[in-house]
Formats: sequence, structure tokens, C-alpha cells
Amino acid sequence: MAVVVPVMVYEVVCRYLFNAPTVWGMELAVLLFGPYFLLGGPYLLHLRGHVALDLVHARLSPRWRRRVDLLNYPVIVAFCAILLYYSVPPALNAFAYRETSFSAWNPPIWPFKAAVPVALLLMLLQALAEFVRTCFEAPEAARQAQPVADAQEVRP
Repeated sequence: MAVVVPVMVYEVVCRYLFNAPTVWGMELAVLLFGPYFLLGGPYLLHLRGHVALDLVHARLSPRWRRRVDLLNYPVIVAFCAILLYYSVPPALNAFAYRETSFSAWNPPIWPFKAAVPVALLLMLLQALAEFVRTCFEAPEAARQAQPVADAQEVRP
């Protein structure tokens, strides 16, 4: 986001104050935000920050929370494996053809398309790690499923 926000500010200033929009500003922001969003998923899974049924999950005993988690992680692994299977060929084709965006700026987009299978692989590995961790921790010691904002201490 340290790159996307300044690019967008620059684009807005050029467009509305100087009536001289760039040919690359919006496209660069979109191309950078996609991988940023995708690659944040595995880390968010580790933090237990994904949207969940916290209302139900919080009311369960630690033993049942563990059981639900042991059911959820294989579903995540299967989902990521299926998406990974279908996302690798387009990424490899984009790399093989050195695909570009065909816009006026025409940047290469194969690195951005490669972020999809990389993010899916990382999500799959993180789900496996969380599954193994859940298998080996005691039900009483199971981590509470709290939203990220509640799990971190806020310091002034």
C-alpha cells in the first residue's frame, strides 16, 4: 500500500488539478493491489483474521472449536488445491508468451498473474500448518478465535 496510495494521489492530482491524467497510474494501482490482496490471505489465516462465524464459534467450548477447526482446514486445503490446479496453466502461459496488458502503457502482466498460484500455494501451506498445529495442541489450550483487532493490544 506504500506504493499504491502515492500512485493514486499522483493520478488524482494530475487528473483533476492539471487536467493531465497519466496513462499508467490507475493500471499500476490495480496491478499492485491484486497481489497485495492475494498475498495477505495466508498471513491473515495465521492471525485468524478472516471473516468467520465468530458469533457461533465464540459460543462453542474449546473442544468443539478445535473440532470445527479440524474440519475447516481440510476444506481450505481442498479449495486452494482446486484453484491452484486451475490457476497454474494461465500463469505459465502468461509467462511463456510474456503477456502484456495491451493498454497504452502496456506493462507486462505475467508477474501479476503469477501471484495467483503463489498466493494459493501459500494459503494451502498455511492451512496445513494451522491444521497440524490444531491437531497437536490440547483442546483447552486452543487459541480463541478473535478478530484481529481484538487479538492485538492497542497502544497509543
